Amino acid sequence: MIRVLLADDQALIRAGFRALLGHTDDIIVVGEATDGEQAVSLAASTRADVVLMDIRMPGVDGLEATRRIADSDDLAGVRVLILTTFESDAYVYEAIRSGASGFLVKDTEPEELIQAVRIVARGDALLSPGVTRRLIADIATAGRPDRNTAAYPIHRLTEREREVLAPLGRGRSNNEIAGDLFLSPLTVKTHVSRVMTKLAARDRAQLVVVAYETGLVTAGARSDSPAP
Repeated sequence: MIRVLLADDQALIRAGFRALLGHTDDIIVVGEATDGEQAVSLAASTRADVVLMDIRMPGVDGLEATRRIADSDDLAGVRVLILTTFESDAYVYEAIRSGASGFLVKDTEPEELIQAVRIVARGDALLSPGVTRRLIADIATAGRPDRNTAAYPIHRLTEREREVLAPLGRGRSNNEIAGDLFLSPLTVKTHVSRVMTKLAARDRAQLVVVAYETGLVTAGARSDSPAP
C-alpha cells in the first residue's frame, strides 16, 4: 500500500483528495495536515510514502516543509508532490530545488491524480512539459546556469551519460531519449539510474536542475526538441 499524507489548509480540498484516493486498492490516506510544520511531523509519525503538499499554507509553507523533509535523514524515503493552482506557479524552481519530486495541478483529472501518486511513490519524478518549461524559464530569469560543477560533479559522467542527461534536462521521456539516441528504453533507464547515483540526485526533477545549473544544456533549448 502507498501511504499518502495530505497537506493543505483547505478542508474541502483534503476531503476531495481523501475520497478519491480512498477508492483505490493500493493507496491509503494516513493523515491530514493543515500547515507545513504539521506536515513534517505527520510525515514521520505516519510513515508516509508520499506527501501531497500545497505551497501556500499559513505559518510554515509548503516550500519550507518540503525542504525540511528532503533534508531529514529520517524522512529519506518520503516523496513530495507539490499541489499548485496553475502549472506556471512562480514557485516551481524553488520547489524542485527544495526537494519536490513533481507537481500536480489541483484541477487535474482523478485518474491522473492517482497515477501521479503511484509515479512519485516508486521514485520517479512527475514533470509535465509545461512545468519543465516553467522550470527552465525560472532558471534563466535567475541568471543561471552558474556551472557549479563542484556541487554537481558531472565530470564523473561518461560521454554517453551526458548524452542522456542533456535531453532529460529538456524534459524528454526515456522513450523519447531512446529514439533520439538510437538506444533501447531499458538502456536509457540504466543510464539515467547511473547518472542519478553519480550525481547523488533524488530523482529526474533534480536532474533537470543539474543539467541547467551546470550548463550542460542552455535555457534557450526547447523542452520538446530532440537531442542534438
